[in-house]
Order: sequence, then C-alpha cells, then structure tokens
Amino acid sequence: MRYFIHLGYDGSNYRGWQRQGETHNTVQELIEKTLSRIFKKEVSVYGCGRTDAGVHASQYVIQINLDEAPVFDLKFRLNKSLPDDIAVFEIIEVKENEHCRHGAIERTYDYFIHWNKDPLLFRYSSFYEDLALDFDLMKKAAALILETSDFKPLCKQPNAYKSTLCQISNCELFVNEDQGRLRFTITANRFLRGMVRICVFFLLEVGSGKMTLKQFEAVLNQEEDLIEKLPAYPNGLFLSRIKYPFLELTDSHKLIKMLKAGLD
Repeated sequence: MRYFIHLGYDGSNYRGWQRQGETHNTVQELIEKTLSRIFKKEVSVYGCGRTDAGVHASQYVIQINLDEAPVFDLKFRLNKSLPDDIAVFEIIEVKENEHCRHGAIERTYDYFIHWNKDPLLFRYSSFYEDLALDFDLMKKAAALILETSDFKPLCKQPNAYKSTLCQISNCELFVNEDQGRLRFTITANRFLRGMVRICVFFLLEVGSGKMTLKQFEAVLNQEEDLIEKLPAYPNGLFLSRIKYPFLELTDSHKLIKMLKAGLD
C-alpha cells in the first residue's frame, strides 16, 4: 500500500532534504528514523524533490510503502514524534503507480527578500541590507526568465543532467516598498540544482546595476558566460506548491500565506 504524506518544514536547522549517507541531520533522515520507530521496522521515504541546506518547504510530499494500512492515527503519531519545525498536514492513500516525485506536473518556489532589518523575518526571508534596486528592470529580467527554456546557465551542476530544459509557466516579481520586502515566484514542470537561487542572484545583479538587461539576456542565450554565480541566500527560499493531476492537496500551509501578505 502506498501513502503520500503531505507536510511542511522549516529548513533552518537541516542540511537539506536528502539523506547524505552518514548522519548529517537531513529532513529525510529524521523522518525515516521517526517512521522506523513508529512501525518498529525500517521504513524508506521518497521525496517529491530535494531542497538545499537552510531551504524551507511549506508544501512537500513524501511517499511510503506499507504492507498493510496502519491501525492507528499515523498523522497524530508523526506530529507527536517529529520536532516542531516539521509538521504533517495530511496522509493520503494513493495507487501503487502514483509517485510523489515523477507524478508531479508542476512545482512552485517563492523567494522572499527584505532590506530593513526585522527579527521576525530573519529565518524566512533573506536580508540584503541597504538595497538600492531598480524594480522595473528586475521585473523585465523576470520576464526574460519566463521566455527561457534552457536553464544550463542558471544551474549549479548542469553536467549532472541529460537535459537542462524546463517549462516555465509563471515567473513574477512582487514588490512592497513600504514594507521593504519583495517576493520572486516561479513555477515550472521541473527545476535544476540551485536554479531558483541563481535566478535571484541575477535579478539582484540587474536590479543593482551590476549587470545590464542586455547582458543578462546574453547569459540566458548562452552567448556570454559568468564563471562566478553566487546563489542567493538559502533562508528566503520556499518550495511552496506541488501539483498532481490525480490529487488535490489541502491548502494548509499558513506560513507562506503570512509571508505573501502585501506581496500578491
């Protein structure tokens, strides 16, 4: 029997989602250990994607295979056993051929930036002090990303992929100057390693005047290469939505809604 577990996590204290062999305090490792204690046998977990160290997920889906249905409330047990920075929203029985990673047709990431120091935001929004940005230019740069299909220049490890093509269905920048905050959101059928944070890096380069819009377009068209591409800070990034053609997930991730206030 296959189950999807819909959850969310604060990635601040973890070395990312994916188990890394030895003990490295990853989300996957912690959940597998918790499930193995509950079921008193080894339980393997598969995730809908990978997030880097310090990156959050307000909507994330994992799958487990069980020999039989649990006779207890698994959601309750998990939430009691997992730390406060991981929350299970719902557990759904699915068909054996439905896969949490390969079955997803769309993923959305949101990236938050603030430029006025705020102790309530520091874990969930990247602080770039005294930013002087041209937001109109940044929005034009986001529009160029929307028109791009090959993301080899915006990938941390492009040689690790057979194909670097991605279908971007939405790419927008929302700015609230009164709040001193912005949100970059991007939706695609797939994402490459480091892609979203490198997108944000280039948006900041364009917005700050360190790179012209024409130069950024040349990078996207692979006419110009930048050896140094520094991904934006991890703490502002959220995997915020997973879409399946066979399943509607409950909209239960409240943190991302609070962060979006004024940035819609």
